[in-house]
Amino acid sequence: MKEAAIESNIRAGLNEWIGLAVLSLPALLVSVDLSVMILALPHISVSLGADSTEQLWIMDIYGFMLSGCLITMGSLGDRLGRRKLLMIGAAAFGSASVLAAYSSTSGMLIAARALLGIAGASISPSSLALISNMFRDHKQRSLAIGIWFMCSMGGMALGPVVGGMMLEHFSWGSIFLLGVPVMALLLLTASHLLPEYRDPAPGHLDMTSVMLSMCTILPAIYGLKEIAKQGLHILPLIAIVAGVVFGTLFVRRQQRLDSPLMDLRLFATPAFSTALGGMFGITLTGASMLFIAQHLQFVEGLSPFAAAMCMLPGVVASMAGMLLSPTVAPYRGRPCRLGDWLYSTVPGRSGIRTLYPDRRLYLF
Repeated sequence: MKEAAIESNIRAGLNEWIGLAVLSLPALLVSVDLSVMILALPHISVSLGADSTEQLWIMDIYGFMLSGCLITMGSLGDRLGRRKLLMIGAAAFGSASVLAAYSSTSGMLIAARALLGIAGASISPSSLALISNMFRDHKQRSLAIGIWFMCSMGGMALGPVVGGMMLEHFSWGSIFLLGVPVMALLLLTASHLLPEYRDPAPGHLDMTSVMLSMCTILPAIYGLKEIAKQGLHILPLIAIVAGVVFGTLFVRRQQRLDSPLMDLRLFATPAFSTALGGMFGITLTGASMLFIAQHLQFVEGLSPFAAAMCMLPGVVASMAGMLLSPTVAPYRGRPCRLGDWLYSTVPGRSGIRTLYPDRRLYLF
């Protein structure tokens, strides 16, 4: 009887599942913004007169800032409060969306996309961390995080379809305005549906590590872009070398800190490394989608909507795979539930242990 009462106390109720829906919508939107530009880029380049380099930065600055700030924002949420940071990020994302929609120059759009990336970086880790607090039951948490992950990754596949539908009837700025009502809904409901959480012992936020992480990513990507555009030149090579040097300094600093910005021991975990490789594969899928979208519009002469419909089967297959993977994974050798792995990477939850013999990951 006592065990049943404890289990009923930790199981999530209707409010938590509604809260999950509120958290999943922004996660979907943040990932949609990664790929929604694929079909809109030709229209933007014509409207704003963007050259090839500007087009690359319009496409990629969002993803760079999102990934570059993700670890920092996760650590910041442990200190400020995860719901508070989520609401700040939602307000910033909505404002930057309006700025991007009405950009009049390429530079203005690049700046707006950079702000969107920073705001998106505050939304993703905060929403995932809040889910881990809302769903204490092991099975419910795995399902909830699996749904969140499907929305987060599925948005990348859904982005071109959404963009094609919007561009068929509206100007290219409309694709950014999708974020405004979603973020407004989050701001209106967050205080009622989502709990607040702060790490009681978050440790010191090392700003040097924050700067090193950014100095690792941006110069290296800049160098690769310039080499792709103009071939081998001294300046892009210097930028890549600088990124490698800063990355080495970042790794060494994390190994010395008592409260590192990133716990590098996670990379020794096979489940973590495998999942990270899978997510890298998803980014390659996004690159192939960009090539296909450009071919359908420029070579085949299809409208944005027709191109989006041609890409729809791949979108459906991608989302189906993301939804089914948490169910299939436990039946493979050395199972590790997707939700368990994601929960183990929540900022402030650096300690993980492996239970033998099945090597399933759990938190302390």
